[in-house]
Amino acid sequence: MSSSETVATAAEGKYGQGGVPPSGAMERFLSYDVEAFEVPGGREENWRFTPMKRLRGLHDGTATFDGTAAIEVAAGDGSADGVTVETVGRDDARIGKGGVPADRVAAQAWSAFREATVVTLDGTPEPVTITLNGPGTGATAVAHLQIRTTPHAQATVVVEGRGSGALADNIEFVVADGSKLVVVVTEEWADDAVHVSGQHIALGRDATIVATSIAFGGDLVRVSPTVNYTAPGGSAELFGLGFADAGQHLEQRLLVDHSTPNCSSNVLYKNALQGEEGVTDAHTVWIGDVLIRAAAEQTETFEFNRNLVLTAHARADSVPNLEIETGEIAGAGHASATGRFDDEQLFYLQSRGIPEDVARRLVVRGFFGEILNRIPIVELRERLEAAVEAELAVTGV
Repeated sequence: MSSSETVATAAEGKYGQGGVPPSGAMERFLSYDVEAFEVPGGREENWRFTPMKRLRGLHDGTATFDGTAAIEVAAGDGSADGVTVETVGRDDARIGKGGVPADRVAAQAWSAFREATVVTLDGTPEPVTITLNGPGTGATAVAHLQIRTTPHAQATVVVEGRGSGALADNIEFVVADGSKLVVVVTEEWADDAVHVSGQHIALGRDATIVATSIAFGGDLVRVSPTVNYTAPGGSAELFGLGFADAGQHLEQRLLVDHSTPNCSSNVLYKNALQGEEGVTDAHTVWIGDVLIRAAAEQTETFEFNRNLVLTAHARADSVPNLEIETGEIAGAGHASATGRFDDEQLFYLQSRGIPEDVARRLVVRGFFGEILNRIPIVELRERLEAAVEAELAVTGV
């Protein structure tokens, strides 16, 4: 935690001693205690894009948490070599090493969980698949998962979200000194599901994380990754892909907090949207905050978001933010673009005898290919490519 962030307790009151919500990411408010946060009404900067009525009470204390979100862990080859799975209580000293909740839903999930799943990766284990199961139709639940590496480990993890119901969770990624963690998180929920997830990434000295977020399913999915560098030399590569159909709300809200020297980050998120007349608009939201604090000299960072609107009745919101407190950086930049099909690409393909519907599919495949090709597990990549094809078939794009 940096010196300009505030961690409050219930005794300090709402938003700490001052009682006023912070105005920007540089001074954002953090707390493990749900009661330290005001109930959001939807006008706050952190919530203004989120349809509050569809959160099933996860944000205001009315959720009953009458269900259970089972977490299943399996090594890719059926072996557990280099993989340790533990179920621990909330008093385990390792819990919280990834970061602190920054909104009321994440704090609610933190306050309500009874047991956490801790997965420790040592050496070079085979890819591990972790399935996060929803509590079931009409039910609500919380969950807590921590994935951690030992020093100099090299590991790959897939976290799959599946099932129905409403779920609030916190996922911690604690990447030890000199280690590399490749993680793919897929949101493949049923059509009724609501998932609000706080992701907390802590990078040790010379540690690397390559994290890819894939969102296809669910009624409302809001994922908030935060990267914290605990020592120099850390590297974070964050990639994302979302495909929203009519009525879906997919929100990606990330923060990369450069607080130590000689660290780097690279962010690339892409979304496609297709709506339908008479149905709530398809909606994607991408918020990309990158902070470079005064102590973070020689930082190198870039973030980019692209959105492809395939039909009418679709809305994409994109807000890249870059705050810099030092001039001693290696490089920094950000960009955002939202548009419909590239007419030049379509003309090029059609001029070579490719029918328009096939040409449009090829453009979308190419649009997402830059993200999907980064997934190292062939079977998973092929399954996700098939899911993109299935999404395109919904409206015959």
